[in-house]
Amino acid sequence: MKFGGTSMGSADAIKQVASIILENAQQGHRVVSVVSAMAGVTDTLIRSARDAEQGNVATYKQAAAQLHQRHVETVRALVSAANRRESLIDEIRSLLDDFEQLCHSISIMREVTPRGMDVVSSLGERLSCRLLSAHLQDLGYDSQAFDSNYLVVTNDNFQNATPDMDATREKVQTKILPAVESGLLPIITGFIGATPNGTITTLGRGGSDYSGGIIAAALPSDELWIWSDVDGVMTTDPRITPQARTIATLSYGEVSEMAYFGAKVLHPRTILPVMDMGMPIRVLNTFNPTHPGTLLRPEPEIVPGTIKAITTVQDVHLVTVYGRGMVGVPGIAGRTFTAVARAGASMLMFAQSSSEQSFCFVVPGSTSQKVKKAIERELALEIERKDVGGVDIAEEVVIVTTVGAGMRGTPGVAARIFGALGQHNINVLVIAQGASEYSVSMVVDKKDAVQAVQVLHDLVSNGKSRG
Repeated sequence: MKFGGTSMGSADAIKQVASIILENAQQGHRVVSVVSAMAGVTDTLIRSARDAEQGNVATYKQAAAQLHQRHVETVRALVSAANRRESLIDEIRSLLDDFEQLCHSISIMREVTPRGMDVVSSLGERLSCRLLSAHLQDLGYDSQAFDSNYLVVTNDNFQNATPDMDATREKVQTKILPAVESGLLPIITGFIGATPNGTITTLGRGGSDYSGGIIAAALPSDELWIWSDVDGVMTTDPRITPQARTIATLSYGEVSEMAYFGAKVLHPRTILPVMDMGMPIRVLNTFNPTHPGTLLRPEPEIVPGTIKAITTVQDVHLVTVYGRGMVGVPGIAGRTFTAVARAGASMLMFAQSSSEQSFCFVVPGSTSQKVKKAIERELALEIERKDVGGVDIAEEVVIVTTVGAGMRGTPGVAARIFGALGQHNINVLVIAQGASEYSVSMVVDKKDAVQAVQVLHDLVSNGKSRG
């Protein structure tokens, strides 16, 4: 089981998590739990490191005091045994002292490296994991907190590390399996790993889900359950469309498309460690545990023409490279892709006109200016010769994606999608169909995005367009 930040967000929430673990353990299941930091803590840690980099000492000291108060108050609500309570408070103080010392070092150097940021941002999980384990002990159950930097072995790509599954499997089976077999309830930090020499790494924002997949595959488990604050994977964001509902069953491929194109329920890499094993994954609601949630399985349930979900990606920019002199000139696109990679940006969508006079792609908004400069440097000669007319950026755009295995090879699906948008005068700027054939993505003006989702969701709900 993996529990997210909102599931660990308060003393009452942690009590609910404990009750879920114990209920399943009492049913005879051997339960291993992976936890996120308390909601908002990782953001505070990262912001504090950035403030320290600017020399703002008072800010990180204030953050440390607030984190100490929040966690100590949570301990007092969760742990009644005085000795255990005071020991845990001492441990919290020690971890936050380490945080202050790290920020002090950053403020002196006026630099926070990716390696240093990983150490800072890992502290939230190390705190929350101890809170839950201590509460289970206080309830009379044998539990132990495990820091996953001693379990998950990764490369040294700090802030977005990749696990070495063979080395991780050996450590997990050596340390966690015997604990489980003895009846102990292990509570493991999500988000964190370490290089072979023990240097702390993290798996990227939202990486606690990924940790759940890694630990589940390494044991191996029978199932992976992801607990959050929603009733499974929804047909779309309910804040945009109140008619959004839970999807009962999705395939690995479908949920991967949804995660990549903006669905917040699951980290995009969560399923990678368990795919070859065909392990079922359930997405469940900590605060409504009787709801069946969503079952993720290897093979899709295909209903021809079915669109199962609508997702959006915000905060993106559309980059267009154009010029009449590009026609028939090999290598322009390839060199552009190389420049984008050199700028450290991800390309979320790509489309090219059949005339070869232009192509466009979508990147995260925070990287677009860096991408533009990198392309202009790479194509400087072509721009000077006017073979390439220039590089334009459209900022007020959103990616909207329809997802469903039933879309694969079904005639008329695209007509339904674009016909529905056309009826409501929503202009589509760019279209791309995923190679997986599970999705059709389009770029629309930001001002049209909400209406586009609502219109397309009617295709999910009723099989017809709004109006």
